Amino acid sequence: MSLDLAVLLPALVPLGGALLVLVADLVVPTLRRLPWAIAALASIGTAVATVPGLASGDTRSTLCLATPSGSALPTVEGLPASCFWEADALTGALQLVAGVAALVCVTLAWPRPRGRVHGPTSEPVQVVLLLAALAATVVVAASRDVGTWLVALELATLPVVVLVALSGRRSALAGATQLLVMSLVSFALLTLGVALWYAATGSPFLTPDAALSTSGAFEAATGAPTSVVFPSVSAGVVSLATVLVLAGVGFKLSLVPFHAWTPTAYAGAPLPIATFLATVSKIAALAALLVVLRAVSVLGTPALLSIALLAALSMTVGNVLALRQDDVVRLLAWSTVAQAGWVVLPLVSISALGVGASATYLLTYVLATLVAFAVVAVTVRERPADGRTLAGYEGLWRRSPWRAGALALALTSLAGLPPGIIGLVGKVVALRPVVAEGWVWLAAIAAANAVLGVAVYLRWLRPVVSSPDAPGAVPGVPRRRGGRVAVAGLVLAAAVLVVVSVQPDVLLRLLG
Repeated sequence: MSLDLAVLLPALVPLGGALLVLVADLVVPTLRRLPWAIAALASIGTAVATVPGLASGDTRSTLCLATPSGSALPTVEGLPASCFWEADALTGALQLVAGVAALVCVTLAWPRPRGRVHGPTSEPVQVVLLLAALAATVVVAASRDVGTWLVALELATLPVVVLVALSGRRSALAGATQLLVMSLVSFALLTLGVALWYAATGSPFLTPDAALSTSGAFEAATGAPTSVVFPSVSAGVVSLATVLVLAGVGFKLSLVPFHAWTPTAYAGAPLPIATFLATVSKIAALAALLVVLRAVSVLGTPALLSIALLAALSMTVGNVLALRQDDVVRLLAWSTVAQAGWVVLPLVSISALGVGASATYLLTYVLATLVAFAVVAVTVRERPADGRTLAGYEGLWRRSPWRAGALALALTSLAGLPPGIIGLVGKVVALRPVVAEGWVWLAAIAAANAVLGVAVYLRWLRPVVSSPDAPGAVPGVPRRRGGRVAVAGLVLAAAVLVVVSVQPDVLLRLLG
């Protein structure tokens, strides 16, 4: 088996960072900011480690089984030569944005200056869990065997459950409980889907070669040619496995009807953890789904009605309920549900076009949501009493014009309006596979929801650009500083969003 550590570096960096945090906690346990500094460096290292692969444009593989010829290793009969780790342009782009999003989350969680502490703190635990979830996200995007894929996907979720519950508040515990139940149900569905995949293909690899071996696997298992006994049974089992994987990942993507945990978990979690849930965790979920869909696309699987229904329901329910929210975190939670429908919308075409369009829209959503959450986090630090309500953003453009501009760019990107050009490009790209497959009714529902989404985000944008009678702080409401590190994270996220809005082709080229 081959091994190339340079290819594995995006996953090794956050794991090394977590180990370094544990060592630092033993040596200097009183430095509260040191674990977060290590986490920031590990997130940067994760993003940087993806650059060589993106620059080369080639698929980078490692942990590969030896080919049947010219190898001293034994060959397993019926098992196609495959690699456990494959990273192409799409995989590298997902890993890169995951690293950037994790870095912004770290800046938002940066502790306030309180000097040295005397005793153990929860910072090392939080940082280790966050880096573990980041490493798992990187792994699941590049994994090509069912074991690594399944374990990494769950490891991307379980640490976040603990992070949500660590604050100890009743709302946090309620959100963590719902998230844990979701994770268990999702794991059960994914395990069943993996079992059916192996039964149909006889291979532990999630690759096109394995999908194409369905007929050979069935013939070897039954002793009868597939042309005689149920000729399409293996392909049917693969389709059922794909639907189960879609349902399992649907919980993690917040697709309707698997979405009930989302507003509770977002509202109960600390804002940096809610940001991580809305961005990095969503990258892990879609990356896992794309691994399976890219494998089955060679079978010429027809467009799935289940994906079309999930997309239509998610967009509609998310937008309608977002219109009723006055809490901006809950509004963003229901926005996640609606945007998840747009993310899976192109997957009605299980093809390279659909996969690429889905990844494009996901990264668009992640960058815009990252900026929106960062603005909320900075505003809550400044105005703890009303920073989570729509009223707290009234006249923001007069108090902080640059922050209001960042929020306006994020909201218009989510709505698909100028100046958020990247959001408009994302929606057009997402609709192309739908039109190509002839789903007229689905395209009509998507267009209606695009209009409804405009109402959702303009409802938040209206108080931002309004002119209150008395600019500045509301009487009786204390104001604090937003935190320099958190502001730096907002600046970084906003700068990336500005770049891809001015030059959308940067994102498209990044995805190959």
